[in-house]
Amino acid sequence: MKENLFFGRKTYLDILDKRIGDLKDGYHQNIAITGDELVGKTSIIFEFLSKFYDNRIVILYLEVRPESLPTFAKRFIGVLLYNFLLKSNIALKEDLDYLLRKSARFIPKTCQNLKLILNALDKRKKENVFTDLLSLCEIFYQETGKFCVVIFDEFHNLENLGVKNIYREWSRLLILQKNTMYIIVSSMKFKAKTILAKNLSLLFGNFEAVLVEPFDTKTSEGYLESMLSENINSGLKNFIVHFTGGCPLYLKLIADELAKSPDSNLVNVLESLLFEPVGILNQRFSNYLKRFLNLSYSQDYISILYSISSGHNRIKDIGHILHKTKNELSLRINSLLELDSISRSADFLKINDRVFAFWLKFVYQEKLQSLTFDAKNQKALFRGYIDNSIQDFLINAKKPVVERMLELLRLFEDEVIQIDRNRLRLSRFREIKHFEFNNKSLKEGLIGRSHDSLWIMAFKNELLTEEDIADFTKECKRYRYKPQRKIIVALRDIDNNARLRALEERILTWDVNNLNLILDLFSKPRIVI
Repeated sequence: MKENLFFGRKTYLDILDKRIGDLKDGYHQNIAITGDELVGKTSIIFEFLSKFYDNRIVILYLEVRPESLPTFAKRFIGVLLYNFLLKSNIALKEDLDYLLRKSARFIPKTCQNLKLILNALDKRKKENVFTDLLSLCEIFYQETGKFCVVIFDEFHNLENLGVKNIYREWSRLLILQKNTMYIIVSSMKFKAKTILAKNLSLLFGNFEAVLVEPFDTKTSEGYLESMLSENINSGLKNFIVHFTGGCPLYLKLIADELAKSPDSNLVNVLESLLFEPVGILNQRFSNYLKRFLNLSYSQDYISILYSISSGHNRIKDIGHILHKTKNELSLRINSLLELDSISRSADFLKINDRVFAFWLKFVYQEKLQSLTFDAKNQKALFRGYIDNSIQDFLINAKKPVVERMLELLRLFEDEVIQIDRNRLRLSRFREIKHFEFNNKSLKEGLIGRSHDSLWIMAFKNELLTEEDIADFTKECKRYRYKPQRKIIVALRDIDNNARLRALEERILTWDVNNLNLILDLFSKPRIVI
């Protein structure tokens, strides 16, 4: 196995590099980085910091923890002074008094102000401490000409410092501070989005939103190949990509286990991680569920999660299964959305963590429903579920994408989903059939007829071009049936001009990620290309 602590993520690293570089040129843009837990946000920050050096920029990285304001303030000041002295050839200690003494002759004004903050805290005066802390960065710039980049990891925990109106106070500073850049990071996507929309939405000083996604298929495959010395069977490799959803941690755990023992197979690995009482993921998911036990209606939350994991993920079906009124169910669903346990796509719900959803269905619930404590029998059942999942994936992977989409269209029952910013009704079709196009690049597609609409779908295996859009538009005009839903599925990539032309022609352009979103909602194996 090759040691590989960091992989890919160039797009995100380039954003950080460009925005921090722009700060010196007078262009000021704060950044808000969000993404699911375990997706690798902090790893991206650490990778960037490990390679970044600019004598005119001092970076302050702080993990925001549940702690008191005095503790946070001392950490903030310590990080500022430590990083200021870092390249000075002065022996450094993680001791605040020592750092103050060493810094005082270089930045006396900054040190004078931070001592006032520390004295106020000693006298238990907390008023204005948070804004005074952040204001140090501008004072520091005036003394040194050095810009500050402040990184707050899990920034939403700032609310626990006990500062009244913390975001209102901070937002005032954001408008004024021209030489300080903020990068805020959060795993609480729903909460972070709300804070950014309501509390930190400013005419000047707005945050550029950066959503960190799991690895795409190509990156996931490259990661597995780099981690495993032996070439892994391509079918199993694709299954791992599908199973993990590209989550870097899950890919690493599985790859590590496969690399440890060459004789081990994937079923054994998943058994040790997910089923065994000491399994890393079994323990992680068990602890995750415990967070609901202290909440009112805890059983309702767990029942909703289990229902979704079992494929009963339409909101109306969940209400029927749990015998909940619409209002009751809405309250529980909103709580789960706020906790980022689930996400919503119009009529459907989805558990954000794919591997957790699998564990919930095939480990947690199976053990709860078992009539005996026969661990051997439960283990055999679990191994069977894993094997069936692998075989189901491999069988579907051999089918052409057009055939898989035809099977998917047959499952539509007039539900509504959301893809990107578009709400889409999944018509119940009375007829679905293959269709061949009369041009060189677009060769096959599907036509679906419902009582009130006609769906025309085309599939492109190579780059989707503007010419393809023009050809598809001509084909659609042969059908006078209205309204039409026109969709082109691009299995590789989409040219920017093609996207613009498609918007003009009211054609939806879907990539593999869009297809997989719908397949997820109908509990079907993903397409891995």
